[in-house]
Amino acid sequence: MPHRLPLKHLAALTLGAALLGACSTGGKQLPPASYGDGSIVPSEEYTIGPLDEITIHVWRNPELSADKVRVRPDGRLTIPLVQDIPAVGKTATELQDYIAGELSKYIEQPIVSVIVNTPEGNFTQQVRIIGATPQPASLPFRANMTALDAMIAVGGLGEFAAGNRAKLIRLNREAGTQTEYRLRLSDLIRKGDASANVMLKPGDTIIIPESRF
Repeated sequence: MPHRLPLKHLAALTLGAALLGACSTGGKQLPPASYGDGSIVPSEEYTIGPLDEITIHVWRNPELSADKVRVRPDGRLTIPLVQDIPAVGKTATELQDYIAGELSKYIEQPIVSVIVNTPEGNFTQQVRIIGATPQPASLPFRANMTALDAMIAVGGLGEFAAGNRAKLIRLNREAGTQTEYRLRLSDLIRKGDASANVMLKPGDTIIIPESRF
């Protein structure tokens, strides 16, 4: 289910889009999405975000387990014996190791497993689509996600969208830099041109301008 962005976030992103558009030199071109044999290729390991729904199982201690507990907006969660567990930013493995360490104060050698039932996606693992689309949104990234997947989720292009002037902004978190790529969303959505489909990465932002009259 797409997440509608708050108006203040949309305003900030739209302003950023305008600034990017003003200084754009066209951007680079991404290669077409390659589906190969259709198999799923694992993406980078998921880190837990606010409002994710998770299940925590403590082996042979069902009274300490927690089924379908939701991470609070402050990034923490509570289970029996352990309160205010910092969950956001941890992988499932890191969280289960943390919980096992806390429970070891009360029981001997706890074995903990963590399952993310409903990932909402933290900021760095979302794909944001803004501009001329029916439902600007922030979508949880999933493995093998493409531009077509994202556009279907937000209802396609708006009536006055200039889809072939759309841009994809990709952040390199390690280097602290961003790269702008050209997108041909009109060719993809309205002409069915599969060569215009591209693979997405966590943290991508798609900016769709309106046509100039």
